[in-house]
Amino acid sequence: MSEIIRIEGLNKTFTSKQGEVVALDDIQLSIRQGEIFGIIGLSGAGKSTLVRCMNFLERPSQGQVIVDGQDLAQLKPAELRRMRQSISMIFQNYNLLSQRSVLRNICFPMEIAGKSSQEARSRAMELLEVVGLKEKAQAYPAQLSGGQKQRVAIARALALNPKVLLCDEATSALDPNTTRSILTLLKEINQTMGVTIVVITHEMKVIEQICHRVAVIDHSHIVEIGEVQEVFRHPKSQIARQLILPQGRSVEQIQGKRCLRIVFDGNSSFEPIISNMTLQCQAAVNILFADTKDIDGKAFGQMVLQLPEDEASAQRMLDYLTERKITYKEESLDVYTGNAKSVLDGNL
Repeated sequence: MSEIIRIEGLNKTFTSKQGEVVALDDIQLSIRQGEIFGIIGLSGAGKSTLVRCMNFLERPSQGQVIVDGQDLAQLKPAELRRMRQSISMIFQNYNLLSQRSVLRNICFPMEIAGKSSQEARSRAMELLEVVGLKEKAQAYPAQLSGGQKQRVAIARALALNPKVLLCDEATSALDPNTTRSILTLLKEINQTMGVTIVVITHEMKVIEQICHRVAVIDHSHIVEIGEVQEVFRHPKSQIARQLILPQGRSVEQIQGKRCLRIVFDGNSSFEPIISNMTLQCQAAVNILFADTKDIDGKAFGQMVLQLPEDEASAQRMLDYLTERKITYKEESLDVYTGNAKSVLDGNL
């Protein structure tokens, strides 16, 4: 799969009354043509600044952004405007024009690009069919739900047949069911139109549902890049573990306890691993958390256990999991607060 976006040595600083603020520091990134690539991080990590640098809405302070073989910094203003037609963007707050109907909102970028009224209207109706809102062509944004507004924004972003679609927290303002429908739509667009999609989010569920690969950004740095399944199985950075593992338990509940995160995939997700382990090792475990996920159409599960305090029993359990090639990671502290320290990996 060929590369469509390459970022090399990208830095971005802003000047404030308190001095310079480093938003991005030495970003290296490669995004493949036709993939859905996720960028995840907590608020303030730099992810939205990074996506705005991809189309030069923010000019990097240093480094290169190369899109479809062209260095954006080397383009003249008119050339950059033409290039931006192939890099569309959707936002959390939709950015629809309230005085225009749904149809005319979608026509708007085509009007700016010099398309005829007939051509623009024909293309807009095609796209309304794609996003399932053909009957809303004459409605106005105020008459639409949040999910419908985002579908109109997606249709508008596709009007000029872009090669890349940037999604900056596009589902953050939506309820879970609407979020799933929008993500399903984006996945269909990726598969049927071949559009490369870059998803910016702070929610791991969004990444798990549609992304092929993911970059984890923390304090202006990319700290981890990999296939989504691999990052889920073996998160290497503290922030990735914090995003993947459950949140909300009080430290007092498990601090000082030996905790084990077990990942189930494929056949292992259908076997009674924990039940068999406790029977064979003749020791009980405390299940602190368990959930299941669908990552790129494949079932995965994770479980966080509190190991027995008896060292011999705990070691028998680790040996049992190793023999059966079950992925696990032992945590020495509170896995729920982001303070976890990995001390032992199995089957990595």
